[in-house]
Amino acid sequence: MGERAVEALLSLGGRALPLLRQWVGSDPGCGVARALVALAAGDLWDDAVLKEQLVIAHRDALAAGEREASLVYGVFLHTHRQYRLTADHLAGHFDRWPADEMAGLMVGAFSACGEDAYRARGDALVERQAALAGPESWPWLSRLAATRAEQGRVREAHALAGRALRLYPRSGVAAHALAHAEHELGAGRASVDFLDRWLAVDPQAVQSGHLNWHAALQSIACGDFPDARRRADTALARRDVGMRAATNWRLLLAGQTPAGRSDPDQVRELLAAPGGMAEVFHTFNLAHALAVEAATDDLRILARRAAADERPDYRDVLAPVVQALAEITAGRPRTAVDLLTGLGDKEERIGGVRVEREIIQDTLARALVDAGEPARAVALLHHRTTTRHHHTYEDLLLTTRTPATAAGPR
Repeated sequence: MGERAVEALLSLGGRALPLLRQWVGSDPGCGVARALVALAAGDLWDDAVLKEQLVIAHRDALAAGEREASLVYGVFLHTHRQYRLTADHLAGHFDRWPADEMAGLMVGAFSACGEDAYRARGDALVERQAALAGPESWPWLSRLAATRAEQGRVREAHALAGRALRLYPRSGVAAHALAHAEHELGAGRASVDFLDRWLAVDPQAVQSGHLNWHAALQSIACGDFPDARRRADTALARRDVGMRAATNWRLLLAGQTPAGRSDPDQVRELLAAPGGMAEVFHTFNLAHALAVEAATDDLRILARRAAADERPDYRDVLAPVVQALAEITAGRPRTAVDLLTGLGDKEERIGGVRVEREIIQDTLARALVDAGEPARAVALLHHRTTTRHHHTYEDLLLTTRTPATAAGPR
């Protein structure tokens, strides 16, 4: 039971959580099993339940051995969003237990720290663990593929993801890494077809919504806008505000009709809720949801809140991005150009990954064209239009038209 459950969790399969719960049911004294349930489902629990379950898990893991106790402690830190502490703990854990596949589930903590030094440490750690695990370890090959994709080493990422999928076709991490690589390559319909085939085997896969979002982006890339709208409306739930907004804002920037929209009141509630602005990337996504609704006043309020925030990433990076979105929805692309151009290389501090942050560049390209500077926009997107097989989206971003304002009120 435990082996099947761990395999399902490593592959991000739709049966992972039920199998983990069955494992705990059949062996309630297994601390690792209980901790992995918390890792998979902890976001759905309140803090008291999460702490209670992990205290029990750690007690039982101590009786099982040092590795088990170390693993559960890592889960405790990770589920409590103590990412820097998690990363430090994992570094020591891997020194003692190299290539531990279950500990590999938490390596995202390094990038979640939001610091270049930790991100580099995480990349180096993944590279070392993959080398130690060897060429037959699909979990570590998959993670190395994801690392290479985020580093922009796209063809390496593509090859590694393909190798991992040949070893284990249901690797969700490898499928996701392949989607990232194929986004950079502009694979278009071929990527959509792969993702649909992969998802058809397990429609409940953990990443089902996110991989459908990737497919929507590929549909936009090759000009199949109805498919992008269909996925946003059918595959992304109401709670997937960020992915829906990221799809719709791209459609609007390209002069296309968006999919079903977000509810501005829902977005306002999310921003006002406890923790609504706890993470910069989450707030960035909510800003795009407001932009899709042409909620200029809300965007200005949010930009002022971000500018007054003592956290540098909010003050120096998020605030000008949100203000630029407000200017675009108000029909002032020139001001948006100045704001976004002033970011320089700071946009990485917005969080997320390359595919997600690319929307900032998209917005700048559209604003440049609308401000009467198409040559600068062409230069900005040159690397994309010359390396991507499908780039209908980029061509539309560079098309002169009426200034790119979001659609009117609902």
